[in-house]
Amino acid sequence: MNRRATGRSRRPPPDTLGWREWATLPDLGIETIKVKLDTGARTSSLHAVDLTRFERDGREWLRFGVHPNQRSVRNVVYAEAQMVDERWVRNSGGHRELRPVIETRIGIGGASWDIELTLTRRDEMGFRMLLGRQALRGRAVVDPSGSYRAGRPGPDVSESQRTTGSGENEG
Repeated sequence: MNRRATGRSRRPPPDTLGWREWATLPDLGIETIKVKLDTGARTSSLHAVDLTRFERDGREWLRFGVHPNQRSVRNVVYAEAQMVDERWVRNSGGHRELRPVIETRIGIGGASWDIELTLTRRDEMGFRMLLGRQALRGRAVVDPSGSYRAGRPGPDVSESQRTTGSGENEG
């Protein structure tokens, strides 16, 4: 029997999002970034430049830059995050590449949750960030005919979200 039909569901129904949405990555200092929601991709990825590995407290960390604006390298947000894994990922061209993985918080609309992101160069891709099905599972369904259904993050993003993390806006 369908748990939702009986009213015994332990989770609220998922939000419906469009195939592209505005998001925020507050732990990385990124206030707004356009994200493509791709249920065909297992993992999520973020365009990263100037990737540097370093050690902090016996753990491997990453320092990197993000160009949050599509088709522009004018603005760069620099961030640091602990590397939680490295994974082989098949890119859109069908080639396998080993990518570092970080965990961070994403905000879309009024919701926020933790996700894993692989870091890679997405210079030739239309979107700086791809949100894959692992990050969406149980949280949202994707309406392929809709865009920006959750609205754009803006003044309603809390001040603590804007200043959390080690990201800095330069540009």
